[in-house]
Amino acid sequence: MNPAIVERTTRETSIRVELAPAGRIATKIRTPVGFLDHMLDTIARHAGLGLAVEASGDVQIDFHHTVEDTGLAFGEALEKALGDKRGIRRFGHAYVPLDESLARAVVDLSGRPYFAWDVPFDREMLLVTPEFPFALVEEFFKSVSYRGRFNLHVALLSGRNGHHAAEAITKAFARALRDAIAPSGDDAIASTKGTLQ
Repeated sequence: MNPAIVERTTRETSIRVELAPAGRIATKIRTPVGFLDHMLDTIARHAGLGLAVEASGDVQIDFHHTVEDTGLAFGEALEKALGDKRGIRRFGHAYVPLDESLARAVVDLSGRPYFAWDVPFDREMLLVTPEFPFALVEEFFKSVSYRGRFNLHVALLSGRNGHHAAEAITKAFARALRDAIAPSGDDAIASTKGTLQ
């Protein structure tokens, strides 16, 4: 993995993401959305990444644009940092519990974007926090997988508390990503095609 910087500026948001292996840069997250900061810090910590994010956006309207665009920039930075994906495992999966919640995430750094979200709707899970709707968790990970050009399958196997479910999903993704980007032990590209581009 090489350090990567992505900047994304629109009329709605301004995002800068710097991504590198843990220890290469200090993790520093600053967005106007508290729970998004928490998600990004959690991903960095559990995936073994150095991550610096500066984001601003039209949060006076709602958090959607900022969360979505930060996910797009993070996904793009991840794809850029992984380059041709030579010497990594490519696949990763994790199960993570948090109290009553149990989440599963499966990653394939295939070069092909696909996102599957198997999370049952429950009225108690409408909100992660009073300001952060649970739907934005899905929006963030969809944006990451599509712009990062990889398969991501997320399932909430049990859970009723929105905050617990969101945390379990975020940690499961991070641990699955950590497995997928881990060294494979050789310098090969993990594909019969010879490419993951």
